[in-house]
Amino acid sequence: MADRPGLRDRRRRSAHEKGLWELRESLTSRISELEALLRARTGRGELPVEAQALAAQAFKELEEARSTLRHDHRRRLPAAHLAVAQTRFDVAHNLMLRIASLDEVTAMMSGLVAYIREHLPVSDERRVQVEEIALAIRSGSALQEVQREVVVDAVAVARHSHLRENLRVRSFTYVVYGMSVALSVIVVVLGVLGAMAPETVPLCFHPEKIGVVCPTESDMSEGSRDPDGDIDDLYATVASSWDYPVVLFIGIVAAAVAAATSLRRIKGTSTPYNVPVALALLKLPTGALTAVLGLLLMRGEFVPGLQALDSSAQIVAWAVIFGYAQQLFTKLVDNQAQSVLNSVGGPHSTPGKPTRGPQAPAA
Repeated sequence: MADRPGLRDRRRRSAHEKGLWELRESLTSRISELEALLRARTGRGELPVEAQALAAQAFKELEEARSTLRHDHRRRLPAAHLAVAQTRFDVAHNLMLRIASLDEVTAMMSGLVAYIREHLPVSDERRVQVEEIALAIRSGSALQEVQREVVVDAVAVARHSHLRENLRVRSFTYVVYGMSVALSVIVVVLGVLGAMAPETVPLCFHPEKIGVVCPTESDMSEGSRDPDGDIDDLYATVASSWDYPVVLFIGIVAAAVAAATSLRRIKGTSTPYNVPVALALLKLPTGALTAVLGLLLMRGEFVPGLQALDSSAQIVAWAVIFGYAQQLFTKLVDNQAQSVLNSVGGPHSTPGKPTRGPQAPAA
């Protein structure tokens, strides 16, 4: 049986799905809800001419938001459609607040104030004015038209601030992904060059009275213990084309273990950008590079007392340690990632002390 056109269209869109499906469906439901509320208000026939124009623009914004979520834009950045659709929805919601009655806006004040407190700093003048308006309403005053404009303007700024917070998460995630790709390219190039010319910078050691020890090869002959010629020539003879690939792979494995351990400190996020995965991918090539660089530092006698490893097993063990030690360098990135995630919802999202209405004078 042939597929129906609607089913084919859904399959075609799902093939190009970008971002979190749950967030898309949630936003689609909110668009339908707001559209139903607007239709209920406009269906009464009581709106003035100015409000009808605002309602028409709100319907247009909702249709644009719904169109943006159809996922038939192949060149769109992942999850960018969610931010664009959310912006359209926010505009429509602000227009709805302008055409709603003052009593309806008063009923929504608690939610609007909570949203403003979540995304605007305590020192923001708009937040201060909205909190004063909310305090006056709780004291029994009626909402005025000019006060409605103050509230709507503050909500619009808070929504813009929320968008900037999510864009900061996206920017940070893309930077981490880009750095991971760059380091991965360096690891691949280093592995290829190390395999093609292992004698150039060998990962070998020359412990006294033992011989030459490399990650995958060793030479314990009498000539290697007390070489007559240049020790570098002996290194070039013993070094294997597998030395660099093996050390790089061991560093990646150790970094993977460190990445799995460090994820316990990273909280989840409701944003469509997977920061923990980006951080884990960054650690893998970093561990490979730190494993190689650590062994080179030991070979150059940078660490006193550890410049002459006497077996291949010791070299592999130190490669594991150096690969895991990349956590010392990427920990700063982990802290920055947590800071970026915490900023979603506002850097000043801690609710302020509840305000109290005016006290009645004592009898």
